Amino acid sequence: MPQLPTRRGKKIGWLGGWLGSIVWICALALVAFWQGKFIAGLLGLSIFIVSLIAGWWFMPWRHPTTRYWRLLLPLYLLEMVALIWAVWTSGGWQASGLHWSMLAVLLPLLSPFFTLGWRCWTDDERHS
Repeated sequence: MPQLPTRRGKKIGWLGGWLGSIVWICALALVAFWQGKFIAGLLGLSIFIVSLIAGWWFMPWRHPTTRYWRLLLPLYLLEMVALIWAVWTSGGWQASGLHWSMLAVLLPLLSPFFTLGWRCWTDDERHS
């Protein structure tokens, strides 16, 4: 009997991609602690831990028939919360030198939501 593929590479890609997208939160939280902003540091570490748990919880192989957009939505919302936290930690838009138009740079980060959104984990198995 042929053995089903484990798809280990895709699993590593999902976990590595998610960890890579949130590691900056932990780094910025540690900087906040170093600067004496303990509330901001605790909030940042909390967001990081919740993001780790969410990344584990919403792994597509745990929900193989769920569309990717449903799995990505809570993860993207956590990234938005982290972005708001980062701006708040740095003193707000004015103090950080940011401008609202700079958010346009983040739009390409949403591309997986639109390009893969209607697929699900089992789609590859059906086409094999």
